[in-house]
Amino acid sequence: MNVRDDDGGIILIESSEVPSEAKLPTEYGEFMIRVFHEESTGLDHVALTLGDMQGPDPVLIRVHSECLTGDAFASRRCDCGPQLQAALQAISDRGWGCLLYLRQEGRGIGLHAKIQAYHLQDKGADTLDANLMLGLPADGRDYSIASSMLSALEIHEVSLLTNNPNKVEQLRSHHINVAEMVPLIVGVGEHNRDYLQTKGQRMGHHIKPSDL
Repeated sequence: MNVRDDDGGIILIESSEVPSEAKLPTEYGEFMIRVFHEESTGLDHVALTLGDMQGPDPVLIRVHSECLTGDAFASRRCDCGPQLQAALQAISDRGWGCLLYLRQEGRGIGLHAKIQAYHLQDKGADTLDANLMLGLPADGRDYSIASSMLSALEIHEVSLLTNNPNKVEQLRSHHINVAEMVPLIVGVGEHNRDYLQTKGQRMGHHIKPSDL
């Protein structure tokens, strides 16, 4: 690829002519990274794919909501970081699959409000009540963008790595065939046990007391 013209100047290319996709070598293998822009929110969401998405079996996928504290800073208040790593490892072990990384920080309430909710949790509220005390939904995520991303990738039947049945229901409502719900219970510890218990007992997640 020529990057300079005959006079040594940089060749300018219209950004609209360059796809937002590239190879992404990771410790879990070489993925393809693709960015999807959501016009209604202005957010950029990410799809990581490994291998061919057109295989005969349901595609193993993880729909992961952004968690700066867990994914980047290894916070132990939640299980997000361990879930992200375990999902990438599971996809790598299978040899093909897809991870969608959605910009839905704090179950959709945003980083500022999420840390406010953490403050209330430090005072004794659980993860659900803290959101409600701020006048925010317990879970404000909308997975319509995930279904659009999967459709663009021509993924229509999936095995979904999740403990959250609402995620399954939302994807199905957008015509994604969820053939299997694959449990993803990892990273349980003293700092997030109550959080996970609340998700199991009050938010309908498939988390049993024996998992904790």
